[in-house]
Amino acid sequence: MLILALDTSTLMVSLALVERLGEEHRLIDQVDEGPPKRQSELLPALIGELLTRSGVELEALGGIAVGMGPGSFTGLRIGLSSVKALAYAKSLKVAGVSSLRAMALDGPEGVVQLPCALARRGELYFGQYRRLGDQVETLAGEDVETTAEFGARLKRLPSARALGPGLDSESAALLAVGVESAQFMTAPRHPSAFALARLVTFPEVFEVQALFALEPHYLRASEPERNPKFPPLPGPAPAARLKD
Repeated sequence: MLILALDTSTLMVSLALVERLGEEHRLIDQVDEGPPKRQSELLPALIGELLTRSGVELEALGGIAVGMGPGSFTGLRIGLSSVKALAYAKSLKVAGVSSLRAMALDGPEGVVQLPCALARRGELYFGQYRRLGDQVETLAGEDVETTAEFGARLKRLPSARALGPGLDSESAALLAVGVESAQFMTAPRHPSAFALARLVTFPEVFEVQALFALEPHYLRASEPERNPKFPPLPGPAPAARLKD
């Protein structure tokens, strides 16, 4: 089974073409590319180039794995809308995977991991996991905290390790509240599409309704939704889009 996997939850675009043989996964090709180009400019060409290099037609794919966040609202929408368009055109099965969980699969084995991503300046999305071989155990649900709260959490778990793109901007603030630098991992710094492909579980059949029901893993409202100057739009309240 051939799997196309992609993650756009951070400033990086991660794409991979993976062959699944039973429980084994073989990486055929992978590309990771980021700024200064925008994801909306990068993604269509990168997908086409990836498939062309490997001589694979879109119709030959068994499914598409997509990172569901939490992370950049814009990036997640770009990634998932692209996946939905491709899957709808070719009736391909799609399944989402937590982007934080994917980072944990690339993290250190046997220790408590807290992969994190920037929610906004001074706030971090995070999860709590432990990797055991090719399996990732969930220790606590994903959440969002201020950087100070996340720092206090790390101090309560001195053997835990923090990793991910949230450290790019918040590591200095975490050090300032007393977190030891030894708790910071230098890699991974973004979710890997190859990790998504190794974690994904596809539905038995392609269903259009299920495809278009997929939404990114939002843990908080977007900035426009939080702005009191703008009244709510008609329809379901924004909170209805937030996932537990």
